[in-house]
This record gives sequence, C-alpha cells and structure tokens, in this order.
Amino acid sequence: MNDPAPPVAPASPMERLRAIMARLRDPTTGCPWDSVQTFATIAPYTIEEAYEVADAIALDDLEALRDELGDLLFQVVFHARMAEELGAFDLDAVATAISDKMVRRHPHLFGRDAEAASDAASWEAHKAAERAAKARAAGRVESVLDGVPSALPALTRAEKLQRRAARVGFDWPAADDVLDKIAEELDEIAEARAAGDQAHVADEVGDLLFAVANLARKLHVDPETALRNANFKFERRFRAIETALAAEGRRPEESSLDDMEALWRDAKRREL
Repeated sequence: MNDPAPPVAPASPMERLRAIMARLRDPTTGCPWDSVQTFATIAPYTIEEAYEVADAIALDDLEALRDELGDLLFQVVFHARMAEELGAFDLDAVATAISDKMVRRHPHLFGRDAEAASDAASWEAHKAAERAAKARAAGRVESVLDGVPSALPALTRAEKLQRRAARVGFDWPAADDVLDKIAEELDEIAEARAAGDQAHVADEVGDLLFAVANLARKLHVDPETALRNANFKFERRFRAIETALAAEGRRPEESSLDDMEALWRDAKRREL
C-alpha cells in the first residue's frame, strides 16, 4: 500500500505553512483535532506559546527561541485560517494591517512627515488617535483605559491601567503614599478574616495585589518580571531542598518544616 502523496510544496516557507494549515483544517480529510478548533479554544495555546517565547529569551537559548517563535507563528496562521474560513480576513490581511500600522506610526521614516517626532511620545500619540477613532466608530465615549487587553496577565494589566490613569493625573504623588495604601489594604484583609467573610477576603487580597503593582510602577519595576523572577528564585531554592534531602535518602513529605527551612536558608546563603 502506497503512502498518500504529500501536497505540492509551495514556493515559500510561509506558503508551505499556510498549505499545511489548510490541510489540517479540512473538515473532511483534515486532522480531527485541528479541524474542530475555534478562536476561543485556540486562544489559551496562543498565550502559552507567547510565554514559551519569553522563557527561551530568558534562558538566552536561541535554538529554543527559533522553535518557540515557530510555534507562535503557527498560532497566528491558525487564527488567520479560521477567519478566512468565515470570510472575515486572511493572513495577507493580517500582514497588511500591521504593515500599514507601522508605517502610520512612523511617519518620520516612511516619507509622510520627515519632521515628525520619533520618540515614545509620538508613538503613544498615534496609538491614542487610533483608540479615539475606534471609540467614535463604536459610538461610545473614549476612555484613557481603552485598548488595555483583558486577557493580559493580571499584574501586567494592573500596571498598564494605572499608567494610563496616571497620564490624566489620577495617581499617587509618591511611592510612600502607595506604601501607606498597602498597609491599609493589609489591615482590611485582617478585618475581613476576623469577620469570617471569605468573599470580602478575596476582594481585599485583590486590592492588595493591585496596590503592590502600583508600588512596582512607582519604583520603576515591571511587576510581572519581578514576580516571574521571584518564581524562578523559589523554584531554584526549593529544588535545592529536594536535592539535599535526596542525598540523605529523604523526600520533602518525610521531613519537618524546620528541616526544610534550614535547607532553604542554606540555599539562600549559597546565592549571596
């Protein structure tokens, strides 16, 4: 029995990828999994692939970065193919839209206005104008918070919302004011716990995290990066605990908290 012939190789790697995607999505002869996916079911994978790109960068692993960028590109092609099937847009339209946007936001480079500013303020001005146009087209009042995606990681979104509000003067004057707010939120968590109101506790914990993101912004620290680094640090030190215990023929669940705390302090000292 002969294997089925592969599709004719298109002229470019991108065309090949588009052909593979079309084959996977074929409702009759395509992949049973790929062919039934939707924007909503694929979205979590798109976000995951973006994080894996960031991980490869953090590890300074260019080979992994190449592979992860490929996985992320596949997600873009996947969404574009589904939109094409609906008659909404295709991958060429996606490329055209981002190209037009980059030209529009860089008039000093692409000939429309050689004297235009090229700094971050000019970039933000172009973005603000685009948001305003979208609000007018939707028939609603423009907000300085428009365009901050709800799917962003919560800490990143908190920082972006706060930064937008700060542009119009809605901001704490100094970091010390935010520290006072954090102390206030801690007191409110204690009060909610004392009252036995778990829903209120959850609400106040959210307020605390929002205030901490605000403090990070005031101190010029990216909160998402700071927490990611703290996660890496925790993971590194906890693995050191597991390694030390394994050398003694033990596992964490067979050890006391005091023993593990001592090993944690040892791991911390070795990093100093």
